[in-house]
Amino acid sequence: MLPAALKHRAEQAAKAQGISLGELIRSSLAARLQGAPERQPLFADEAVFHGETPVDLAHDHDRYLYDDLH
Repeated sequence: MLPAALKHRAEQAAKAQGISLGELIRSSLAARLQGAPERQPLFADEAVFHGETPVDLAHDHDRYLYDDLH
C-alpha cells in the first residue's frame, strides 16, 4: 500500500533505528494521531449539528448556518 520510494525510505529509517518497518509505521501513526479528534468539533456538538454531514455543506454553508432548515 506504500509507494515504492516511500517504502524504501521507511525501510531505511527503520533499519537505521534498529526497529522493524511495522514498528516504525505503528509509532509514526501513533505520533501523527496523538490528540487528533475523532470527529470535527462542529459535527460532534449535537446542539449545533444533528446527523450525517450533508454532501453540499461546503457549497451551501451559508444556507446551513443562517436559514431555518427545520
